[in-house]
Amino acid sequence: MKKTVSLIVTALLAVQCLMAQVADGIKFLNYEKFKSARETLKKAYDANPKDPQTIYWYGQSLIAGEAGGLTKDMLNAAKAVYQQGLQDVGSDAWLLVGMGHLEILEGGDINSAKQKFEQAITATTETKGRNKGKGNPGILNAIGRANADGGSKVGDPAYGIEKLKQAATLDLTNPDIYINMGISYLKLGGENGGEAVKAYQEAIARDPKNAKAKFRIGRIYQSQNNKELFEQFYNDAIATDPTYPPVYYTLYNYYADKDVPRAKEYLDKYVANADKDPKTDLFVADYLFRAGKYNESLEKAKQIEAEVGGIANLPELNVVYAYNYDRTNDSVRAKESIEKFFATANPAAITTSQCELATKIYSRFKGSEAQAVAYIEKAMTLDTLKNSKIAYMGKAAEIYGKAGMYRDQLGWLQKQLDLKGGSMGEFEYYQFTSTALNGKDYPLTIELGKKYLAAFPDKPQPYSFLKRAALASDPDTTTGAAIAVLDYLDSFYMKDQEKNKKAIFLNLYYRLQYYVNKSKELEKGLEVAEKMLALYPTPGDENQYATSAKGAIVEGIKAKEKQGSGNKTTSASSSSGSGS
Repeated sequence: MKKTVSLIVTALLAVQCLMAQVADGIKFLNYEKFKSARETLKKAYDANPKDPQTIYWYGQSLIAGEAGGLTKDMLNAAKAVYQQGLQDVGSDAWLLVGMGHLEILEGGDINSAKQKFEQAITATTETKGRNKGKGNPGILNAIGRANADGGSKVGDPAYGIEKLKQAATLDLTNPDIYINMGISYLKLGGENGGEAVKAYQEAIARDPKNAKAKFRIGRIYQSQNNKELFEQFYNDAIATDPTYPPVYYTLYNYYADKDVPRAKEYLDKYVANADKDPKTDLFVADYLFRAGKYNESLEKAKQIEAEVGGIANLPELNVVYAYNYDRTNDSVRAKESIEKFFATANPAAITTSQCELATKIYSRFKGSEAQAVAYIEKAMTLDTLKNSKIAYMGKAAEIYGKAGMYRDQLGWLQKQLDLKGGSMGEFEYYQFTSTALNGKDYPLTIELGKKYLAAFPDKPQPYSFLKRAALASDPDTTTGAAIAVLDYLDSFYMKDQEKNKKAIFLNLYYRLQYYVNKSKELEKGLEVAEKMLALYPTPGDENQYATSAKGAIVEGIKAKEKQGSGNKTTSASSSSGSGS
């Protein structure tokens, strides 16, 4: 009897130990200590490879990684674990959810994944008791987790939210339900940030010591550039649990370009609490770069490269090299390093800062503008904030402008304006019109300039742009094409003739040159000279010029009339002679 009791106690202790390992593994996942999570859950899996929940969570640890660094090898490893579980224990709900999760991450048919989720719900729906007809909250939460994972185009977050709301009514204590819900709301778009905050606050209500929920609220406020609030929630997360690594890394990144000593404090705390692996050392190399210790940063990167057995095993090292070479003006090696990174890095792990670095490096090379802008476009797919996209579009326009590629510049300025919405302001009119003029698109310059002038008649720039475009379209006054634009300008100048008479005089000068020297319409030229004299009736340079021009035109008209009269006399004489 004693032996039987002893065996039962031993079995219970083994189960409790197993459950504790799984719980620890889940906590490591929440703390983004992925190496520790995999090691801990692997021990639990090895101890009981036929427990569905253990299999599920071990598989989850295999697809977890820093910065969303999901690789095909990670997916295949998790799939092998779930497929083995399906062979050993059959179509268990946990394994069905795991396989559906992988199908979503692989970019498979979302409806096929949902079929597996619904099958898992059906298999675990209570058939009696107070929850009769309701699903298992753990399974519902796992389905929500699957749809919360990955980028904005992965999964169906709305479907996941629906299942998470069901889970929340059945399980009144698990905070992870609401954390997954908050993540899902953000996947629906930044405009759902308020709903995400509410979800995270519900998680905190369930677990006041939940550092992850507080940290995630801080992330939302940081995306809104609300420093006061994001620091408040980050500090709350630290006060709740000083061992929570992600908050230290986020604060390090925030201060890395603003306050290097303060950033170093957060980096030290991150290194002290995060998993010990080469990727953590990468942040040290990054700090040395930020601190201006470029040689030390390069040496640290080379040390890490040797430890991991070559840069191919840690492509992010190329980014550290690129940063340092770029800062030390070795643009060729910087370009080589960033090219290697993007050629070998997992696309899911690429960040906006890496794209920005590539843009900066490529923009230094004449003829590489298209590649530089391609990285801007990549950054725009990663950063969903409207203001960020507007800034990226402005950068693309700037790159093309510096290269003299004005049509491309105009294209990006138009995209930027469309995203901003609303009407054009003075700055936008200036950008568009000056770019069109630089690109020698004179008809477009004139079109934009007229709108600019009508909207901002008190600004000098539209007058200048219009006249320059008009004159440039007919530089030697051959066609008189500028006259229509000059008439348009004078309609504004005449509103204050005294103030603008110099500008009006210069416009009249163009007309005078055209009528006298090109079209030979001397009578019109005389009208122009009279207008010039009306503007400057008293002695002076302008009066002298107009008087001289008028005199010459009058003489020209007389000569023309005399020539015409002579022709008539000759014609009459000829007629008389022929009639005698």
